[in-house]
This record gives sequence, structure tokens and C-alpha cells, in this order.
Amino acid sequence: MDETDFEGTLVLEQLAAIGQVEDFFDAVDADDVDRATQLMKSANLDASTIATVVRMMEASDGEH
Repeated sequence: MDETDFEGTLVLEQLAAIGQVEDFFDAVDADDVDRATQLMKSANLDASTIATVVRMMEASDGEH
């Protein structure tokens, strides 16, 4: 997973609004699902969106 997986998405918009895009991608790169989830919750993303991102992270495990 990389930034192109999220370009133009609500995920990036919401994370940018709280200044956490870089931290989010650091968490994704580290396969740190807990940290990524925490950041998305802080950005007020809904549970469905968070679950989708977590599934994407788990599906791409080791492919980033």
C-alpha cells in the first residue's frame, strides 16, 4: 500500500485536516494497524471506512 491507494479519498482529506497524513503512512509502512486505526479514529472516520483500510493493510502485508 502507498499514497496512490488513498489519493483523493476521504481518508486522506480527514487525516490532512488534523495534520496526520505522514504519521498515518508511517503506521501503514510499519504494518502498525493499531496506530493507523487510532489516527483514523482521531480524524473522525467512520467504522466502515476504518475497517476497509485495515483490510487493505492486512491484504497487502509485506507488499508495500
